[in-house]
Amino acid sequence: MRINSFFAKRQLLAIGLGFAIVGCQSQSVEESQEKAVIADQDSVIETIHGVQVADPYRFLEVESDKTHQWVKQQQQDGKAYLGAIENKQAIVDRITELWNFEKISAPNEKGTNTFYYRNNGLQAQSVLFVKDAKGNEKVLLDPNTFSSDGTIALSGTSVSDDGNTLAYGVSKSGSDWQTWHFVDIASGKKLTDQLDWIKFSSAVWNSENTGVYYARYDAPKGGNALADVNFNQKVYFHKIGSSQAEDTLVYERPQNKDWGFGIEVTDKGDYLLLYISQGTDSRNRFFYKSLKEPQAEMVELIPDLEAEYSFIGNDKSTFYFKTDYHAPNGKVIAIDVNKSSKDNWKTIIPELKDPISNIAIVNDHIVVSYLHDVLGKLTIYSMNGDKRQDVALPGKGKIAGPYGKRSKDYFYYVFNSYIQPQTTYKFDFKTGKSTLYSKPTVSFDPENYTSEQVFYTSKDGTKVPMMISYKKGIKKDGNNPTLLYAYGGFAISLTPRFSPANIAWMDMGGVYAVPNLRGGAEYGESWHQAGMFDKKQNVFDDYYAAAEYLISEKYTNSTKLGAYGRSNGGLLMGAALTQRPELFAAVLPAVGVLDMLRFQKFTIGWAWTSEYGSADNAEQFPALYAYSPYHNVTAQSYPATMVMTADHDDRVVPLHSFKFGAMMQEKQQGDAPVIMRIESKAGHGAGKPTAMKIDEFADIYSFLWHNFGLNVPAKIAQ
Repeated sequence: MRINSFFAKRQLLAIGLGFAIVGCQSQSVEESQEKAVIADQDSVIETIHGVQVADPYRFLEVESDKTHQWVKQQQQDGKAYLGAIENKQAIVDRITELWNFEKISAPNEKGTNTFYYRNNGLQAQSVLFVKDAKGNEKVLLDPNTFSSDGTIALSGTSVSDDGNTLAYGVSKSGSDWQTWHFVDIASGKKLTDQLDWIKFSSAVWNSENTGVYYARYDAPKGGNALADVNFNQKVYFHKIGSSQAEDTLVYERPQNKDWGFGIEVTDKGDYLLLYISQGTDSRNRFFYKSLKEPQAEMVELIPDLEAEYSFIGNDKSTFYFKTDYHAPNGKVIAIDVNKSSKDNWKTIIPELKDPISNIAIVNDHIVVSYLHDVLGKLTIYSMNGDKRQDVALPGKGKIAGPYGKRSKDYFYYVFNSYIQPQTTYKFDFKTGKSTLYSKPTVSFDPENYTSEQVFYTSKDGTKVPMMISYKKGIKKDGNNPTLLYAYGGFAISLTPRFSPANIAWMDMGGVYAVPNLRGGAEYGESWHQAGMFDKKQNVFDDYYAAAEYLISEKYTNSTKLGAYGRSNGGLLMGAALTQRPELFAAVLPAVGVLDMLRFQKFTIGWAWTSEYGSADNAEQFPALYAYSPYHNVTAQSYPATMVMTADHDDRVVPLHSFKFGAMMQEKQQGDAPVIMRIESKAGHGAGKPTAMKIDEFADIYSFLWHNFGLNVPAKIAQ
């Protein structure tokens, strides 16, 4: 199933956790805030397209004793402030209680083996299991043994089609850099093969199960693997039993250094497929190469960057794609690669009002997951596009999947919502019905909670959906503590997602609200484009309108409204602070893109210019400068602010948060705190161990609660 893997790669370039704080009760909250240091300034002023731009905290971009000292002091001050808030442990206890349930993933069948992840509840990382044809189960890979503190994480797995060999990637301290290893599944023995310097790539097996295709970068030459820019990804083939130095270079484009490669091999192993992306642009080129002809050349089937093309399967020379070419919500087409001109393309499933979320060919049927006003919908078609049925779902929520194979007469899908945990179902084509496959046992009753969808009007008249979740019995008296979480970018849809921590927030009496801002793909590519480039202000305005709706409808008021977002959502938080500070009592920018004039100069930041534009472009510079959070902090009264980042974040490098936090501390004219929460041995969020996640949520909730003027209760119960 190609859409999952390729979108995951593209979204990896773009996306949102941050530092294990030990409680310190020696100071009051107010005393610890008084000791926050103001960062020393460097007088950097540069002229960009004729405009003089000040960058007083440029020194925080550089690895130096001065920067390390500043970071250490900020960590100490942040720890002291958070540690002085009473009863944080009550939040930790309730989240831990809710988190402690067995979690089992949907199964993945290869050969005669079935693979799945299981977490007994509070394990730092989920464990990979394998079950053979006789039902015998064993642990195949336990990432909890990789390191004593859980900071070396399993970042990807790929099982050979015969089910005999496992390839797996690991990352350290949350870095995007991966090292891949191999295991003989029958014996559990680790092979000697090792692949280094891999980012944004899986390992794709050939049909003979003798090796993998993968994409990698050259080792960084600048001396800083966490900050040096990454260009010139290359595709290689690795034969099991050989060294990486012997790997065959399959494809490269040195003349196009910003091209990235998604890789796939067709089900029968007859073609190697390449998805050529440029940054996080939702459009891609598509090339293929015959693997049955040793001397075959790479064929540029779709050479232009004009639309998204997602391969879903083939019948010999007929390739099936999901595409948004002249169809912003997506459609399914068939292309005969021997007659590949657009005049010969055939539409199989036309564009509908609801955008396509995911798709797979199972049992010689096309199974399509749609988004209907952000909520999941599952429809089955024949291979020629005739509708067979809608799958009856267990409620209104998110559908993950379908997970299945063309040769099977069943598939799996996972359902969840903001108040219902992930539950796996199996659909059987023989009966046309779904049955329960696995359901977790949790320490709360979903019937005691409500998750409702509302629609509100943004500044320019656009109708925007929002999910609002809370415990039954709250009063709409305008006085409820409320957390407004959002993202708004990179065609990423914020569909309902269960989190034990969110239930704990509701148990505290809180309201949890998630608006579906423009910039996402909840309504297809047109919704995405309405929040890109110089239209980014639409995203911010949608968010402010959501806050105003919650206030006007008396869910809350501005003294009890908290704002939280990660990565691109951290940029949103920076805009909220600098554009509408009066709307919020507390704002939490996490691992955010906050310097919009220099983001493209570090690691994979250049990839985001296809979403934001670039300050290097004279035409795009004014829009970026107009909203860049770091450059728009002025001397005024700001809400309570906790800027969150991590020292090993090589996606959105921490210098963004460092510079923004320093500027906010300098310019704050009010009494509200501005603190930093800087995690150690952590990155952008992926692979973070359970204990660090729980501690982070507890810090977020206690910070919000305290700055809402409330006392954290000594005990939190359902």
